[in-house]
Amino acid sequence: MSYAFSRSTDAHVDLSSQDAFNDGAPFATFDRMRRETPMAWSDMANGDRGFWSVTRHADLLELNRQADLLSSARGIRMEDQTEEEYEARKTFQETDAPVHRAFRALVSKAFAKHTVAGFEDQIRTIVTDLLDVALGEGEFDAVDRIARRLPMQMLAQIMGVPVSDGPMLVELGDALISNSDPDYTDFVIDKVDTDAYRLLPFRSPAAVKLFDYANDLLDRMDAGEQIGVLNLVRQTTSHGTQMSRDEFRNFFCLLVAAGNDTTRYSISATIHALANNPALLRQLQAGDFTNWEAAADEMIRWASPTSHFRRTATRDFTFHDQTVRAGDKVVLWFISGNRDEAAIADPYALRLDRPRNPFLSFGQGGPHICLGMWLAKLEVAIVMQELAKRLTAIEQVAEHSYLRSNFIHGIKHLPVRVTAR
Repeated sequence: MSYAFSRSTDAHVDLSSQDAFNDGAPFATFDRMRRETPMAWSDMANGDRGFWSVTRHADLLELNRQADLLSSARGIRMEDQTEEEYEARKTFQETDAPVHRAFRALVSKAFAKHTVAGFEDQIRTIVTDLLDVALGEGEFDAVDRIARRLPMQMLAQIMGVPVSDGPMLVELGDALISNSDPDYTDFVIDKVDTDAYRLLPFRSPAAVKLFDYANDLLDRMDAGEQIGVLNLVRQTTSHGTQMSRDEFRNFFCLLVAAGNDTTRYSISATIHALANNPALLRQLQAGDFTNWEAAADEMIRWASPTSHFRRTATRDFTFHDQTVRAGDKVVLWFISGNRDEAAIADPYALRLDRPRNPFLSFGQGGPHICLGMWLAKLEVAIVMQELAKRLTAIEQVAEHSYLRSNFIHGIKHLPVRVTAR
């Protein structure tokens, strides 16, 4: 079933610019790069060192699994960092094996598929409560009323913090990971001088309040209190190490920001699709439709909320006849791989029953595959189920807008009108 997602038609978008995704993902640029220059050099508009772009699905899989060649331990975003900045801001996401593997093992069981399956009733209750309010309004911003609220409410329960703290945590998390969008922060990373905050996560003063929140959690855990899954990350690893207080604070910031935003934008893309193609809603409402996991996978491929991750070459190597030097930044454009026709049949069609879907939205194939992927998939599936159950129709009634970011891609405002059953 074909359906056109908003996208830029410019085939030469500057991917280093935070404005590159303002009109939708620059798929025309990625299409050209996959055809012509699958290993392409780009200069940085802000004067930082340039980077290599990897855009083909097969290449992304090949390079993403080679952590010995492409390290995460010098940052995962395009920006340059000094050694001091990296050490102050790093989380286990910005480490390599064996450190990454050891800390990941502490929390992986809490987000395993079988564990997450046990959250279904809790997620469904949150969704139905949100829909009770939204559907009563008739017209609403679907991002504000549904997509922005569900992930943090569920994450708060898993973390063991009060759900009432969710709105505050969402606001601070937005200021962190959406630090390039003036709708979410007064300290826009490429518009104002953020040097005073360079040792804080995402160069954001919002981290100070999150650090204070994390310090309270640390004090309570040190006094013997069990707080959701957070105690797990402070256990001693198999290598005899323990996450320091500084590392825990950074981890907490990452959990609040990344644990909310990527799922939010998968849900907003899902609702956008349903609101612009009534046939999709009818397909979900068909009595013989049962493959909700495949439908969630397709929606998350479609959304591609994390557009890229950056790696750093550990040694010289040649790829597609290009010589990459040790220390070069290499950007893995997963959003491009999710539209690569060589790997995904008819990639610009949204097919909820797609039989083969090797999508890359969670960084599949590499050691940093998203811890929260099973939770995200279940949340998207339940949103679809409950919308199909409770709606006769949904339509977009005004222009939507995108997050200003070349790192996180998503719809931040989506006005819709619904007709409830």
